[in-house]
Amino acid sequence: MQRTIPVKASKKPSTTFDRPISVRRYAARSLAARYIVAAFASCLLLASAARAQATGSNVFYLDPAQSTIKFTLDTTLHMVEGTFKLKSGKVSFDPATGKASGQITADATSADTANKSRDKKMHQEILESQKYPEIVFVVQQVKGAVNPQGASQVELSGVFRIHGQDHESTMTLSVERLPSGTIQADAKTSVPYIKWGLKNPSSFLLRANDTVGVEIHVTGQLVSEAQH
Repeated sequence: MQRTIPVKASKKPSTTFDRPISVRRYAARSLAARYIVAAFASCLLLASAARAQATGSNVFYLDPAQSTIKFTLDTTLHMVEGTFKLKSGKVSFDPATGKASGQITADATSADTANKSRDKKMHQEILESQKYPEIVFVVQQVKGAVNPQGASQVELSGVFRIHGQDHESTMTLSVERLPSGTIQADAKTSVPYIKWGLKNPSSFLLRANDTVGVEIHVTGQLVSEAQH
């Protein structure tokens, strides 16, 4: 007698809807999570692009009419005090990297100590201002940030150019942003003028210090220039 072998019915391909309820819910949640992650990543990319477009240089425009440069030289007889006039000033810097450019320029021919004979000697023999009419600080790096309001402190590094020679130098500025938006900055520094190649003004009766103290007060506007 021939035996009949029963044939099993083939299973239908399983689908998500054939799975238990818990499995279907897990799949739906996983798919929704992937959509959320993708949307969040897209938002981050768009925000990054917007920031990149808005990023640019901050530019500090100095106002010579409202800025002062004072210097002092101590001697065995008395303290010599004088002033320079600010000729121009513009400093551009990237807040993200601190990389900077621009310069602050003082008029060497304007140096004045309120003593005609002393000033004549200063201009002819020490500054030689007719030959070197400008004293320049070339800014190359800015460290620190200017707060939206109130006081802050930044450090300027660059090259101090005087009497035809360049010298690496750093100045610390105390910065104040006024309610009007105007920026005021003050700095104090010492210039080793004899070491930097200027003539020693000392004489038999008068001995002068080998450094000059300099106080800078500048006023100006800080403008953000976005790159396009």
